[in-house]
Amino acid sequence: MAAIEYEAKALGIDPSDIAHRILAAGGVETTGRRLMRRYVYDTVPAVAGRWVRLRDTGDGATLCVKQIATDEVDGTRETEVTVGDFEEAAELLRLAGLTPRGYQENRRTSYALGAVRLEIDEWPLIPPYLEIEGDSERAVWEAAEALGLERAGLTSVNTTKVYHRYGIDLGAIADLRFE
Repeated sequence: MAAIEYEAKALGIDPSDIAHRILAAGGVETTGRRLMRRYVYDTVPAVAGRWVRLRDTGDGATLCVKQIATDEVDGTRETEVTVGDFEEAAELLRLAGLTPRGYQENRRTSYALGAVRLEIDEWPLIPPYLEIEGDSERAVWEAAEALGLERAGLTSVNTTKVYHRYGIDLGAIADLRFE
């Protein structure tokens, strides 16, 4: 069943400043900085705002379908399962007839502030950003406030739209890696 993803982003952050704010607010680092890899696939048939993502999280792998209904804090639905092996899952998808439309890398450092998950994400070609993800809209806004982030300065757009804000068409990049 697709779960609502309550999430907001603070763009253009200083990772060390945000890490300090998280720790000062009582948060804890849950997973250190790691490389994450993903393949992105279109669904069959292709549907705007919906895609399949196979992701190597650095300590496991997940397969999910993301569905974007709106750019609001509660506008994304995600159905996700854990898979045993990133490369084997990619081969299984290939054998099922799915070809990735893109490969992407990012670096992520994970924190928790109570039940809220905080991710400092670094992607090639754009400034780092913070994802604030909670079990409710209220939890997201409360965590942002605890970090001294103003609600008006946050966005809930997906990563493709974040890239667009920097003048980059992420969909046109088939292979996005760090140099």
